[in-house]
Amino acid sequence: MEADEEDLNEFLNPEMRVNSTFAVTNDNELIAFLSVDKIDDAAFEVGLGMEPILTGRGLGKEFLMAAMDFVKSKYEPKKITLSVATFNQRAIKVYRKVGFKDVDTFMQDTNGSTFEFLKMEYKCE
Repeated sequence: MEADEEDLNEFLNPEMRVNSTFAVTNDNELIAFLSVDKIDDAAFEVGLGMEPILTGRGLGKEFLMAAMDFVKSKYEPKKITLSVATFNQRAIKVYRKVGFKDVDTFMQDTNGSTFEFLKMEYKCE
């Protein structure tokens, strides 16, 4: 994120992120975050991030499920969407395990380069 100054400024500036970014902390240390953006009355897009040293330990599914429970209870969406870099196969595997479906791929300028992203969707029951 530090390579993309615009994204970093939005993440760090409380006025820019309004009430759409939530922190997960442990002993006052940031270990993960969740951002939530309303697409329309029925759909919300989430962004997730976890401290890199915590990845690969099986914590992603638990964090994702807690994030989805939070979004469902707070916003009552009909669907939740997210976008993930296609090189992040571990995250994609977790998203698919909990029921996210592939929708589309697109190229995105971010973090100082251009990457392919996968748009995914979860239909809430």
